[in-house]
Amino acid sequence: ELLNGQQVVLVRSEDVNMSGSLYRAKLKYANFKRKKTNSNPRHGPFHQRAPSKILWRTIRGMVPHKTARGAAALDRLKCFEGIPHPFDRKKRMVIPAALKVLRLKPERRFCRLGDLSSLFGWKHQELIGRLEAQRKVKSE
Repeated sequence: ELLNGQQVVLVRSEDVNMSGSLYRAKLKYANFKRKKTNSNPRHGPFHQRAPSKILWRTIRGMVPHKTARGAAALDRLKCFEGIPHPFDRKKRMVIPAALKVLRLKPERRFCRLGDLSSLFGWKHQELIGRLEAQRKVKSE
C-alpha cells in the first residue's frame, strides 16, 4: 500500500508478534548487532533498540528504498510505540492477513517485539505500558 501512495501509520509497534521463540529472536538480533563497519563503526550499520525503529527497518527491507519511488513510500510510513495523541482519536484498522491466528499454527512459539527490544536496551517498555493503560481507561 505504501508503494501505491497510501499513508500508513503503524501504532503499538511494541505489541507486534514475531514467529519463533524469544530465545531464537534474541540470537538473531545479537548476530545482527555484531555487524559493523570495521574501519569506523560510527559509519553504520546502526542497530536501533526501539520497536518502532526495528519495525521501520524491517519494512524498509521490503521496499525498494534506494529508488525515488521507494524513498517516497517510506516517507509515507510512520511507526510509533503506543498510540500517541493525534492517532488515539482516529479510527484504526487491523490487517487481517497479519493476524497471529491466521499466520501461525497454534503450537508454534512466538514473541513480542517489545520484549526483544527491552532485552537489548529499550528503556521505555513500562512507561508505554502505563500510558497505554491510561489511554484504555480514558477511551471507555
